[in-house]
Amino acid sequence: MKTKKIKGQSRQGDVLIQRVSEIPGCAIPQKHSGKIIVALGEATGHHHAIESDRADWWKEGDDQFVALSRSAPLTHQEHAPIPLKRGKHIVRRQREYSPEAIRNVKD
Repeated sequence: MKTKKIKGQSRQGDVLIQRVSEIPGCAIPQKHSGKIIVALGEATGHHHAIESDRADWWKEGDDQFVALSRSAPLTHQEHAPIPLKRGKHIVRRQREYSPEAIRNVKD
């Protein structure tokens, strides 16, 4: 993926969010109802979510993209909320290597 990253990144547990200059044209738009769950914990059922009714959301492969028209919090049941600034962001999950495959870290 060749989207240019710009200054600004946040990490909450196994989720990394970075500012980007644009959303790739091949990203697929997603629907949401004011809460974008960007990572669901397989072990705990907890989730990382961006809470905003003023956001657009896309997926492209394992990456997710969010465009916020105003700042919004990234929330999780076991972490303090992180304020995300207005703009475009890429959301990535931390991955780990195992002999069987490279996979997302289980939360």
